[in-house]
Amino acid sequence: MRVKETVREAILEDIGRGDLFSLVSDRRKVEAKIITKEDGIFAGKLYVKELGFMEHIEIEFLKYDGNKIKKGEVLAYVRGEVNRVLMYERVILNFLQHASGIATNTAKFMELVKDYNVKLLDTRKTRPGLRVLEKYAVRCGGGVNHRLGLDDCLMLKDTHLATIDDLALFVKRARKRIPYTSKIEVECESVEAAYRAMKSQVDLIMCDNMPIEDIKKVVEYRDKYFPHILVEASGNITKENIIEYAKTNVDAISSGSLIHKAVWLDFSMRIDIKN
Repeated sequence: MRVKETVREAILEDIGRGDLFSLVSDRRKVEAKIITKEDGIFAGKLYVKELGFMEHIEIEFLKYDGNKIKKGEVLAYVRGEVNRVLMYERVILNFLQHASGIATNTAKFMELVKDYNVKLLDTRKTRPGLRVLEKYAVRCGGGVNHRLGLDDCLMLKDTHLATIDDLALFVKRARKRIPYTSKIEVECESVEAAYRAMKSQVDLIMCDNMPIEDIKKVVEYRDKYFPHILVEASGNITKENIIEYAKTNVDAISSGSLIHKAVWLDFSMRIDIKN
């Protein structure tokens, strides 16, 4: 897990060679409280807790990752010398607001499919350098991570398939070379492509941008002939249409919008001077 590395990079990015305010401020003790201005799901504690440990700042959390939060609630207290608390204010808020925004967005999707036996997955559409943070936030919101990277599942997308002459032969060769526990998933844009992929003995079928009726056909065929294969729906799935996909009885639904369409929650830090 790249928590420490991500925190270090965020600190270096914002503080650089030092905070100019600290050159003229005194060393009085302060207590700051972090308040939410919106309802949502809290996330980011893992990263901010690490920041406090690394930089010797006392941070008392009143919420755990995954907790529901209400407008006006105090989420945490930050205590220490004024220059150090203010030096890390923006980095702390950035982690919490960004992660909580993704967790909240994911939770809204989860609420829509809670009555269906389907997993909600994220994708690799993440901001460079922030994948671990963003996928962690998805988990805080109740979602499930898809691949973290190219090394934990062999997924054959349309660009890969364009280079493969014989899918069945390729899968057979791949089984001998990839780790024993790694799965093979194939992106399919048509019912016929999904049938071919199943016959090639893959582990997962991704129905990419397929019409709802076609996905139902793929699931029915899978249930009849290849019940061990998992079926995933993906492509332009939104809060407005996700229920229709869930009704097809796919095993999972993946959506990049869990992350890249999430909006930061509005948090603020307020300072109290200690005498």
